[in-house]
Amino acid sequence: MNQPALTDSHGRAIRDLRISITDRCNFRCFYCMPTEAMEWQPKTEILTYEEIIRLTEIFVSLGINKLRVTGGEPMVRRDVEELIGPLAQIPGVEDLAMTTNGHFLRGRAEGLKKAGLQRLTISMDSLTPERFALLTGRNELHRVLDGIDAAIEAGLHPVKINSVTIRGVNDDQSLGFAEMARNKGVHVRFIEFMPLDNGKVWRREMVMPGDEVRAKINAVYPLVPVASASLSETARRWKFADGAPGEIGFINPVTQPFCGHCSRIRLTADGMIRTCLFSNVEHNIKRLLRGGASDDDLAEFIIATVEKKEARHHINDPEFVQPLRTMSCIGG
Repeated sequence: MNQPALTDSHGRAIRDLRISITDRCNFRCFYCMPTEAMEWQPKTEILTYEEIIRLTEIFVSLGINKLRVTGGEPMVRRDVEELIGPLAQIPGVEDLAMTTNGHFLRGRAEGLKKAGLQRLTISMDSLTPERFALLTGRNELHRVLDGIDAAIEAGLHPVKINSVTIRGVNDDQSLGFAEMARNKGVHVRFIEFMPLDNGKVWRREMVMPGDEVRAKINAVYPLVPVASASLSETARRWKFADGAPGEIGFINPVTQPFCGHCSRIRLTADGMIRTCLFSNVEHNIKRLLRGGASDDDLAEFIIATVEKKEARHHINDPEFVQPLRTMSCIGG
């Protein structure tokens, strides 16, 4: 496709759209959505599938070629396969993925694949039932593990596992995840703990640097680097030196920011464009969408918004202010 590239004022081509379709989730991970008394967005404020498809078509016409459907938990929204199908058919979409907690995959993974989903990322931070229940508020590890198997069986390759590593909480799980990668051929990504938690418990000393996790794994299962597919790739990737299947990656936004090559833009479930995961500014495209704006008007708004994308996040600055909205509201 010879599409133009959406470009921000810092010269970065924006190719990757993260689409949150709900702020709701059936888990309560303490770093994301820890309380039971969440105030959900009213249904009337959430974009309909038709609205999401229309906006996505415009984004793609402007140069977006990678889509990721997120939540909250996207599969708590009814008939998500009916959204995946039309998204997969948009000319110019080269990659269509979903991030999920894996709870609903058994019985649905095959349908998602048939609808056009290409890849899955499953968020999972522990391989032991007790720790999993502590982290998520739900004793459902068995269902998530079964969901991973269902995704593999459905051919949603590569299946990726995202694990947020928190010092003193689950930093003893890295070897278990490495063994899962070797045994199942999945790609495990260790993500540094970021200040997006609802309980505001984030502290710098809780951040487990990716290099430290890698050293733990490398001491038992030697790793060799994998060349990055592009400069905008967020994970530093490694494979096993002995040729075992699977892959290990490290996403290090705190200790090794990758803002200079960021290619991402986000659409929240309630119709706001976010130019950075850590931004304190949102851009209301829903107001235009529901106010009768033409596709050209919406495209102009997207172009103008992308130009405002921040040069970098400010996690490591003394004056950093944590975003008011948490990950469950922003989308992964």
